[in-house]
Amino acid sequence: MSTQLFMYESAVPLSGARHGGWSVEVGADYRFSRKVNSVPLMAVEFPRAAAEYAIVFSGTPEAFIPAVILGMREENLYLAGQGGWQAKYIPAFVRRYPFVFSSSPDGKTFTLCIDEAFPGFNQEGRGQRLFGEDRKPTPYVANVLKFLEQYQVEFRRTQAFCAKLAELKLLEPMRAQANLKSGERLSLTGFMAVNRDKLKALPGDKLAELAKTDELELLYLHLQSMRNFSAMVERLAGQPAHEPEAVAG
Repeated sequence: MSTQLFMYESAVPLSGARHGGWSVEVGADYRFSRKVNSVPLMAVEFPRAAAEYAIVFSGTPEAFIPAVILGMREENLYLAGQGGWQAKYIPAFVRRYPFVFSSSPDGKTFTLCIDEAFPGFNQEGRGQRLFGEDRKPTPYVANVLKFLEQYQVEFRRTQAFCAKLAELKLLEPMRAQANLKSGERLSLTGFMAVNRDKLKALPGDKLAELAKTDELELLYLHLQSMRNFSAMVERLAGQPAHEPEAVAG
């Protein structure tokens, strides 16, 4: 699955010494994601995301994570002409931009960073100040930290969920194909999906365990969300497209 997950062009640690006089204006302009055709999704986001996006699993069989498909090419089909987002739910990965945590090699220490290439990053006082006159972080930055800390918590939970899927061997490589009215044929590969037959064939105790932790619900939300491929293709074509199909392989 060709994707550009990293929207950050120049992420650097946020500091009072470097960014003392800077502000950030974060609005409803998501043009920074225009070339992104998928973004990671946390497990807690499945209930809201499944209504509008196709949720898949991206990565290798040893290290994968859920993701939502935003396009069949290197473009975000949920992006409006003026930079608006054409869906009710916006994934947390997108909402956290232009901020991000960088981690130490041992994964125990996290540093708040900002993408200095973000157009809303300015010295004209537009939006929210990052530091006060005392060079201490503003309440706005404190709220950003809370958001990213919770994101890390959900990321670890999502990793545990994916580890269980790997243990149960429920995922298989998939590809999505669609024929546009123009005659163009599109194909998206490099992602995985749950094999419904393997899921139904799990022993009763394994299914009960998944149900108890609400992970069984997540799996069925994922499977149901695959129907959203057709709506996404309609965005690309600008007109109804032949029903896309997701096939193994």
